[in-house]
Amino acid sequence: MRKFEIGRKALACAALLTGVVAASGCTSIQERRGYVIDPLLYSAVQPGIDNQRSVSATLGQPTFKSQYGTPTWYYVSSDTRQRPFARPRIAEQSVMAVTFDDAGTVAAIDRSGGERVVYLSPDSDATPTLGRERGFLEDLFGNIGAVGAAGAGAPPQ
Repeated sequence: MRKFEIGRKALACAALLTGVVAASGCTSIQERRGYVIDPLLYSAVQPGIDNQRSVSATLGQPTFKSQYGTPTWYYVSSDTRQRPFARPRIAEQSVMAVTFDDAGTVAAIDRSGGERVVYLSPDSDATPTLGRERGFLEDLFGNIGAVGAAGAGAPPQ
């Protein structure tokens, strides 16, 4: 009788352990990506006082910089969650934009979240372009007789 009770307890412990291992496989994976915004460092940057060098020393290098227009540095952070056998989804996103004037001094600091994110979903495998669509034969024979076509040689002078 005693041997039977020990076997039942061992079986119950094994079943419990199997259930715990199986349940841990179903948890979602959380991951932080990008710049980790520290509120203390964020509040240390002051418009009109700091410049690009001091911002770089305080906050580090930005995630990316604007290429056109007003010089702006962007610090992007996102928290993602991924369920088993699924793609990661962004749970929370934060963007801090530090704008500089022509002299390189901080003009403004703007902080926004995921409400300004635009999600794009492509409609098809083809990219729409302006103009008319050409057929196969037009692509094949389209340059025959064209001025300055390849192989036609240089025009007489």
